[in-house]
Amino acid sequence: MADKDPKNDPITVDQVESIARQKLPSNVYNYYALMILPRILRDVSQVDTSVALFQRKFPIPVGIAPSAMQKLAGQDGEMGMAGAAAAMGLNFTLSSNSTTLLEDVASVRTRCEVRSVAPFWFQIYLTTDLEHRVPLIKRAEAAGYEALVLTVDTPVLGNRINERQTPLILPEGIRLENLEPDKIQGTRKPSPNRILMDARTPEQAKIALQEIGGKAHSASLTWESTIKFLRETTKMKIILKGILAPEDAQLAVEYGVDAIIVSNHGGRQLDSVPSTIQALPGVVEAVGGRIPVILDGGIRRGSDLFKALALGADFVLVGRPALWGLAFDGQKGVETVMNILERELTRTMALAGTSNLQEINSSLLRLSVDGRLSKL
Repeated sequence: MADKDPKNDPITVDQVESIARQKLPSNVYNYYALMILPRILRDVSQVDTSVALFQRKFPIPVGIAPSAMQKLAGQDGEMGMAGAAAAMGLNFTLSSNSTTLLEDVASVRTRCEVRSVAPFWFQIYLTTDLEHRVPLIKRAEAAGYEALVLTVDTPVLGNRINERQTPLILPEGIRLENLEPDKIQGTRKPSPNRILMDARTPEQAKIALQEIGGKAHSASLTWESTIKFLRETTKMKIILKGILAPEDAQLAVEYGVDAIIVSNHGGRQLDSVPSTIQALPGVVEAVGGRIPVILDGGIRRGSDLFKALALGADFVLVGRPALWGLAFDGQKGVETVMNILERELTRTMALAGTSNLQEINSSLLRLSVDGRLSKL
């Protein structure tokens, strides 16, 4: 029997990424040395990967992170991504910069034949004019999204070299369905915040800000005013995405948010920030178990998931791997990626001597320093 072609039957996320890279345009596709120290002679005949979060049970501690404009990755776009999440009972966060109406994405849950469909969350950026986002938040709540994920690491867009050299402009037939009330006529241009990103002088930046007006990402958000505004606007749970500093994690607890997401925005915002796995231990220590800590970024294998959980993450999100799956084979491709991660996590847990997530802790990790293993 001939070996299966990985181009048609991938068994690793890396292989799915390779397929996606070949399919995607270049402008769209644009560890920490931790070792696992396994324990032996433990009963791992039954490995349980399930986890509870916000009184909901998930089959694996992995959800799909918000990512914009998913129709660029695959024709099914957000509907394919949501369909995979609903079919597998996984959490899915929809980006406000989606190319599908949020109501249509939410409807996937109600049509799913699975008895227990995991909740969906909705990601958002706040603008200079806070009231500009209120209707969108209300729509998400009315559609059944259970949490509002506020991205807090983007007062302005970072210095995204690839995007500045090759501006990302949505092709004909694709638009930001939740943010553009009418069909765009005439020449298509980069989004307003990307125009500001590409300003070459202070004068150009000033002009861009004047043109954007209240629709620009807000650079004046504060802990007290922002959380108060969100609590007065919605009954959804409030999750902050983009926490790296332990001090900010502590403030998140003090101001009563429901969870935080350790994220560096895929490395696309600020140069020289730590990886998410590097930032995770300090954040976990600062939170002290008072609210869930979710990790987003850098997860490519089941062993990565294991390390994140061992360092104290309560839940993990994956972004690019899910997009690679979407580019590979739509909803089925996303399911392929999530199944790969589940199988790899299950095997890693068994080989490390853990039969459930509660048994995963930092005692099973070692740091490789100059070829030697040392405790964390």
